[in-house]
Amino acid sequence: MENNTTAIIIGFSFIFIMTSLGAAMIFFFRKGISQRTNALLLGFAAGIMVAASVWSLLIPSIEGASGRYGNLAWVPAAVGFVLGGLFLMLLDKVVPHIHGGTLLEEGPRSHFNKSIKLFLAVTIHNIPEGLSVGFAFGAAVAIGTPEVIVSAMGLALGIGIQNFPEGAAVSLPMYGVTKSRSKSFWYGVGSGAVEPVAAVLGFLLASHLVVLQPWLLAFAAGAMVFVVTEDLIPDANLSDNQHWGTWGVMAGFVLMMVLDVALG
Repeated sequence: MENNTTAIIIGFSFIFIMTSLGAAMIFFFRKGISQRTNALLLGFAAGIMVAASVWSLLIPSIEGASGRYGNLAWVPAAVGFVLGGLFLMLLDKVVPHIHGGTLLEEGPRSHFNKSIKLFLAVTIHNIPEGLSVGFAFGAAVAIGTPEVIVSAMGLALGIGIQNFPEGAAVSLPMYGVTKSRSKSFWYGVGSGAVEPVAAVLGFLLASHLVVLQPWLLAFAAGAMVFVVTEDLIPDANLSDNQHWGTWGVMAGFVLMMVLDVALG
């Protein structure tokens, strides 16, 4: 149990630390990054999230439901997946925000300035990443075998790796709004702070409501795929940087697939 607790703390901390390190890139790239590099990094993050949704969330969801639902084991995965997307769509409707890549404003009208809206856009879309890690560790603790703990650590590792370019994707555009590197950095750090909070919530739900684990895992997968298609891919501007963004997606997908299979 003590080893499990250590692994959970490391996993939850890692996803936040990597976002903060990514946000620190504002101090090294004084002129920002090129569109090609931005497409590559966002595509890489998208590829990791899609692969994590399949190997670390949807497949375990179906496998976990097979004993209870038999031939209908796909039902929790399908329904949970759709509910995850609907949850993110609801957040988009009720939280005022602006997308960093497309500068498209969503949500109700508010008096928030542009920097706050950019911050909220990334913050609300970091929630499913934290939930996915929390759900994975909660399910692993409930199962209780070392293999599933290692698998959950693999998911945290993958999410943490993709959080690095996401952190940079917050702080670098934020500098154009705030004109302050320190403020941009702290905005990036703050956007990642929601992930360990969501991870703790996800862990408590998955570890105590064992019967809902397949639904919860699929829910996190649906929410993450929604983020990929709603934000990361459009913000990568693949139409202008097609090959860079596409290879970024493929590289991220392969990396997460390898991590999950090797550690799972």
